[in-house]
Amino acid sequence: MIHQIHGIVWGPAMLIALIALGIIYSIRSGFFQIRKMGYWWRTTAGSLWNAGKSGSDKGSGSDSSGNKSRANDKHSVTKVQAACTALAATVGTGNIVGVATALTAGGPGAIFWMWVSAAIGMMTAYAETSLGIRYRYRNAENRWICGPMVYLEKGLHMPWLGLLYSIFCILSSLGMGSMVQSNAIAETMNYTFGAAPLAVGLVLAVLVLIVIWGGIGRIAYVSERLMPVSAGIYIIFSLVVIFSCYDRIPLVVGQILKSALAPEALLGGVGGYGISRSLRYGIARGVFSNEAGLGSLAILHGAAEDTTPEEQGMWAMFEVFFDTVIICTLTALVILCMTTEGLDNVFYDGAALTTFCFERRLGDVGRYLVSGSMLVFAFATIIAWYYLGRQTVAYVLDRLGRKFVFIKRNEKWLEKLYLLLYLDAVYLGCISSLKTVWELSDIWNGLMAVPNMIALVFLMREVTFPKEPGR
Repeated sequence: MIHQIHGIVWGPAMLIALIALGIIYSIRSGFFQIRKMGYWWRTTAGSLWNAGKSGSDKGSGSDSSGNKSRANDKHSVTKVQAACTALAATVGTGNIVGVATALTAGGPGAIFWMWVSAAIGMMTAYAETSLGIRYRYRNAENRWICGPMVYLEKGLHMPWLGLLYSIFCILSSLGMGSMVQSNAIAETMNYTFGAAPLAVGLVLAVLVLIVIWGGIGRIAYVSERLMPVSAGIYIIFSLVVIFSCYDRIPLVVGQILKSALAPEALLGGVGGYGISRSLRYGIARGVFSNEAGLGSLAILHGAAEDTTPEEQGMWAMFEVFFDTVIICTLTALVILCMTTEGLDNVFYDGAALTTFCFERRLGDVGRYLVSGSMLVFAFATIIAWYYLGRQTVAYVLDRLGRKFVFIKRNEKWLEKLYLLLYLDAVYLGCISSLKTVWELSDIWNGLMAVPNMIALVFLMREVTFPKEPGR
């Protein structure tokens, strides 16, 4: 029964709807993601150089609502920290597992269609993030409340749909964001180092508690330092493998382009893009690698100060680009360069295939690199998804607290109850078999996309696109 529901939720209709929505926004923007690539790159990744020198990302000013900036309070983060937190949620084990599965399912041409799908998804990510910043508000505790649930209530005036989205998001955080990620960590630690799942679960739960107890400030602080280093190491070693067989690069590029028009490559590419997201646990799991369309990026960017809907939307575009076009492409090139005998003659799939290819060139270092990357990516996803879940819990409590005095009086205790549930999910994920939880989590993720897409359709006129200065 669960398998059938999963097939319906993540069937062709869902993929077509998400891609169609991205195409519509691309057309409305004049294909901003392509024509203005230099501008949005300078505004996002390129701005990091200047931010480091001038500290402009931490200055004072006004937020998107015209209020005095409070970037230094414990409930706010800088634009860069918000972006790193979003990257922590989107760059996951699926960048290692999902890409390998897409290539074995659709051949080398799958990577081409992953690029196409990512280009389209960039504008969906832009739209939901800019709407999130536009409609966000501060609650009684001075905490930013942001996400699809907010623009569903305030933009579409459909609070019941916002509550429905919140329920799906909370369920996803307990499954996809915690249990499945911690299960990946436990399996990796057991396979690589022989660590007992029980011990891994206890240590991991404590580490997660230490980070998330500090709220969004500490989560963003850890993400800001964890993601650039871990992603940078993965990129460097990937380039080492790729350029060590530089003579194969033209052949691999030719294979990608030649097989891109094959029907099986198209299906594999769309699947690989859709799945290489977090848990990111492979094509059959059916979740989008960069979460464009799920609405989660709108929540993750909600605490950013000194920003505008347009600017934070461009940061979301950058994350989609970085997650899929850079990280996923590097994984694909490593696999294609190292499988000289062809994918059909390699008897590996998923993480095993990626590990095999790195190990083939780097030896034991390659095996530890893949294992280490999966550990760091999964841990980063766990702490980022806690913030996602807590934001939606805060919204639900704020919304219901207006009508029920009991909820208003016990709001802090109910938030602590969610914290305990999340830590329990992290621990249980390490010691349990999660086949059913995987499929249920994918279902919750897919259902998150439905109300979000409704909002993106009916609030389309509310989304404005940036104009490059001097143009």
